Amino acid sequence: MSPRSQPAAEQDVIRIAVIDDHELIRHGLEYLLHRHEDLQVVLRGSSVADLRGFDAGYDVLILDLYLAEDRPCLAAVKELSAVTRVLIVSASGRPADVLAAIRCGANGYVTKDAPSELIVAAVRTVAAGGFYLSAGLADILQSELDENTRPPAGADGSEEGGDGGGDARPRLSAREEETLSYIAQGFTHAQVGRRMGVSKATVDTYVERIRAKLQVGNKAELTRAALNRLERRDRP
Repeated sequence: MSPRSQPAAEQDVIRIAVIDDHELIRHGLEYLLHRHEDLQVVLRGSSVADLRGFDAGYDVLILDLYLAEDRPCLAAVKELSAVTRVLIVSASGRPADVLAAIRCGANGYVTKDAPSELIVAAVRTVAAGGFYLSAGLADILQSELDENTRPPAGADGSEEGGDGGGDARPRLSAREEETLSYIAQGFTHAQVGRRMGVSKATVDTYVERIRAKLQVGNKAELTRAALNRLERRDRP
């Protein structure tokens, strides 16, 4: 398998690999994407093994989460996301599948019943280095992160506050935790500012602090950081 050679934003065409165990879905995605001049399917396959030996390179991998098995291919998601941008397009919208795929490194997740324009938007967003969830899936993520939007008991939202508890996680203030949760849900910095009653510049500052403390970069990494913090918080 060959990772992208340069950011898709610097190219005229976004190159796409499609891995799905249903031939009809593979052909359908190729037909949909080829209708757009900036999108090109360069590889179609029924299994991850079909990626091996492909040297032409691609910018986005569209991957079905269930490949001829009754369990999600999370190991493949984790491996592939280390070398390319992975967009999950799956029939499953189960919360456990969505959250597990994101934790394993997926840069986006769209269900197969999503409108075609959303799939196209997801491909472009992921190719540009962004993170994409369709609205219904974003609601799933929001419900999982709701606890993180509430300041810890007794917290006043000041910058001196921590995330409570005695674990070894990097300490975030209550406002930073709130910001991280909103960012993970897909809100822009301006939207986060309106919800928190602060300026966009203040949100920018919060995000820079979060990135420094958690040692993460892009939005996908911030989302996974939020989920990982929630997972550790929920452990007994």
